[in-house]
Amino acid sequence: MRTLRSLRLIVPMLLLAVLVAACSPTQTTGGSATKTPNATGTAAASHPFCVAPSGAQAARSTLASRDAAPFTPQQFRDAYGVTPLLNQGYTGKGQTVVVIDSFGSPTLQDDINAFDQQYNLPPITLQILSPLGSKPFDPSNQDMQGWAGETSLDVQVIHSIAPDANIVVLTSPVDETEGTVGLPQFRQIEEYAVNHHLGNIISQSWGASEVTLADQAGQQEISQWTSFYQQATTQDGVTFFVGSGDSGATDLANCDVNNKIYSTTPTTSFPSDEPWVTSVGGTTLSSDGNGNYSETAWTDSGGGFSKFFKEPDFQQQLPSSDQSQLNGRRGVPDVAADADPASGWPIYVLGQQQIIGGTSAACPFWAALTAIADQMAGHPLGFINPALYKLGLSSSYSQDFRDITSGNNSADAQGTTVQGYNAVPGWDPITGWGTPNAAKLLPALIAAAG
Repeated sequence: MRTLRSLRLIVPMLLLAVLVAACSPTQTTGGSATKTPNATGTAAASHPFCVAPSGAQAARSTLASRDAAPFTPQQFRDAYGVTPLLNQGYTGKGQTVVVIDSFGSPTLQDDINAFDQQYNLPPITLQILSPLGSKPFDPSNQDMQGWAGETSLDVQVIHSIAPDANIVVLTSPVDETEGTVGLPQFRQIEEYAVNHHLGNIISQSWGASEVTLADQAGQQEISQWTSFYQQATTQDGVTFFVGSGDSGATDLANCDVNNKIYSTTPTTSFPSDEPWVTSVGGTTLSSDGNGNYSETAWTDSGGGFSKFFKEPDFQQQLPSSDQSQLNGRRGVPDVAADADPASGWPIYVLGQQQIIGGTSAACPFWAALTAIADQMAGHPLGFINPALYKLGLSSSYSQDFRDITSGNNSADAQGTTVQGYNAVPGWDPITGWGTPNAAKLLPALIAAAG
């Protein structure tokens, strides 16, 4: 993610590269895609490692080129069991999802209008707020372009899955990069969202590597975030989602201004590592063309174990095979959804259609699902992690989730292989419990949340 510093994009040349990732320009054509998306035969996502030192973590999905057409919003709804809920009138109506990004996009409303028209979605008027002020958009600034892509991805994914949910976009005038840069401002606008009761679900597709937050300043900032998250989840009923990252088992895209790799060992990112947020990993979604879908773990999905946070209560009931890996630490992610750019979302950004993936897409997807769940429940579910793990350990697991049992997120750090983790039956530190069968999962989640 760094904007997950990867937004995984296939972008038109005029948009340059998104944040830290280089790209091969490809523009999608109008109309619904008919080709079957499949990672097979597509170009691998490029990893230029340190191209730019800044950018939104969510938009830090790396860019890729591919031959297959993207999945349409309807195909995503079908793949994850959302369509039956929409047909029953569970569309997120009456709920609000808050999106947190740097800078935003000057064409955000026009882009979602074009997206809605192409994919037959109901119109929506976005609420865009900048409590700390805004910064004029500079089309030559690659970081601003990256954040424009991230913001567009967030709102269009949410609207695709929960078409009647309201969306509030809060933008910061500061570019979140690594270390504490941008974090105080993000914290302030999230506090603003909670204090002004803007919405019960907050989507955050960004982050900073733990290795850049180990100093005193980093630990002090994290302490303030932890206090905020705990109060917002337990007292205000807010549900937070964060992408687990787009650089595999280590943050290869996390670089300083001298283009130096921070770490060639497994690491996680903040705030994905926070026990009070729901961390979302990535998969590769495939279809046989007959309405049947399957998934493997996305090789670039972030996942692993925190050096900052101890194992939370909701993970302590995991089996001994997991406990040996956890070793008393917070493990991420908790759940997953499609993140591979080879099966990405056909999003409009700055007037151009692009294919975008990354856990920056998986994160708002889960935020939208929760808007539907809150509507079904008639109240905010708030902190859902205990309920997710209760369901994962229950006899209904195979009905509620698609268990991802193949794939690995080992990474190549400029010639150094960083050993990652395997997707295995049950929970694992690359896809969590797996991906949702929403028609079964959401009613069960409501019941488990009490």
